[in-house]
Parts: sequence; C-alpha cells; structure tokens
Amino acid sequence: MPDPSFIFAQSLSGLTAAMFLFLIASGLSLIFGVLRVLNFAHGSFYMLGAYGAYQFVQWIGMGPGRFWWAVIGAALGVAVLGGIVERLLFRHLYAKEELYQLLFTYALVLILSDVAKLIWGTQQLSVSRPPGLDGSFTLFGTTIPYYNLFILILGPGIALAFWLVLHRTRAGRFMRAAALDRETLGALGVNVDRLYTGVFMIGSFLGGLGGALVTPVKTIVPGMDTEMIVEAFIVVVIGGLGSFWGTFLGALIYGQVLSFGILFIPRFSIFSVFVLMAAVLIIRPWGLLGRPLR
Repeated sequence: MPDPSFIFAQSLSGLTAAMFLFLIASGLSLIFGVLRVLNFAHGSFYMLGAYGAYQFVQWIGMGPGRFWWAVIGAALGVAVLGGIVERLLFRHLYAKEELYQLLFTYALVLILSDVAKLIWGTQQLSVSRPPGLDGSFTLFGTTIPYYNLFILILGPGIALAFWLVLHRTRAGRFMRAAALDRETLGALGVNVDRLYTGVFMIGSFLGGLGGALVTPVKTIVPGMDTEMIVEAFIVVVIGGLGSFWGTFLGALIYGQVLSFGILFIPRFSIFSVFVLMAAVLIIRPWGLLGRPLR
C-alpha cells in the first residue's frame, strides 16, 4: 500500500488538475447550455489564453502584480475574439445539426492553431510563477506549492460566483430562460442576439482564463488545444452537458480518477477515464447531473 502522505499528494494533484479543467469546461458547458452549440474550438480559446498571457508577460514583465494583469488581459482578449467569432460565424450555426457544428468548429481549430504557430512559432514556451506564489509549504508530509493552493481556492470561488450570477441576477435569469425558450424570451422584448454574444464571450473568457492561469505549471506548445478539448468534453459528458454543477462534479471525478489511475495502474490511467465516461454514457447518457434533452 502506498504511503498515506503520497496518497494525499496524489489527491491534491488531482484536485488542482480538476480546478483547471473546471475553468475551461465550465465555459464549454455554458455555451452549450444556452446556445446549444458544440464548440470544439473552445480548446483553441484555452490555447490562445496561454499564448496571450505569455505575450503580456514579455511586454510588461513579471514584477509584483503584473502576472495578474497579464492573465486578465489575455482572458479579456480571448473574450473579445469570442464575441467577434460569434457575431461573424457561429450565428449561422444555431439552426444547423450537431455534425455541421463540429465540422465547422474543428475547421476553426485548425485555422487558429496555424495562426498561433505563425505568431509564436513551434518552440516550447513557459511563464514563471508569480511573485508571492513561487514558494511552497509542507502539510502532512506533502510539499504544496502556493500557486497550486491558490488554484484550489480559486476554482470553487469562481463556481460559487457564477452560480450566484446565474440564479440571483437578472442577466442570469435571461440566460436560463434563453436555454429553455429563445423565441418566447425574444417576444418579451429581450435582445436575444446580444444575449447570445454575451454568453459566448463569457464562455470564451473562462477558456482563456484557464489557459492563462495554467502557464506557470504547464508548458505552452502547439497542440495543447486539442489535448485540452478532449479532456473538457469528457468532463462535461460525465457531469452533464449544460449542467454547471455537473461540470464541477465531472472535473473533480476526472481529476481523481486520472491521478490515482497513474498511481495504481500507470499504463492504463488514461484508459480508466474513458472507461468511466463510457459507463456514464451507458447508464445516464445525459450525465450525472444533466437532464435529457427534449
């Protein structure tokens, strides 16, 4: 049996990965829940968030507080790009079948990937941990970086904040109403087109934010978008497409299964995640906390 401190370290590692996944997958789930679009290009927004944070750090440096300005700037830049993409391209996909949506968004993935290669090249890039969070401490015999602890706190904080926005604000009520009946909401005088653009920008912001925050712990390389979008889709499938708390639960399950799969069955750790997803699809095709579409 592994040492308890080692198990604790694996659990924290899985939780950290889960919080990064939640930030990215929550944007994907939000876009599908309101717009009913399967946005395969969401991984590209994550990648552009990472490259954007790197670029901002090159411009303004890594002085006190500057890393956070780089993170916010990168996420906002991705949100603006998401708004432009929704206005010019995605608006024509809402009435199309899911196959057309996937083909179109996959083409967008290829385009944005080539654009990133033209701008930043194909070499591996990295960003240092921000000042103040570059150290670590020991708990139960396990070394925990301060930055990882920050991510562990940030993830639930963002989850709670967005839950409050969705259920305690007028804009949140409009979002939930648009997910149920767009025509009726428009007949009541709400500008649904503008609402859709705003939702898409919020989802893109979350994807870019996840990419910007992951830069101190993960190398920035071409292809990171396709790797992440597969993981994000697994998370939302497990939790339930369109379910906010389902996405949070799916991220937690994914992180722990992957972390302990590497510990106990390293050769089949990725396989164990796909087995879990297949089991969920067989037993509850709409996800653990999702609802069947009618």
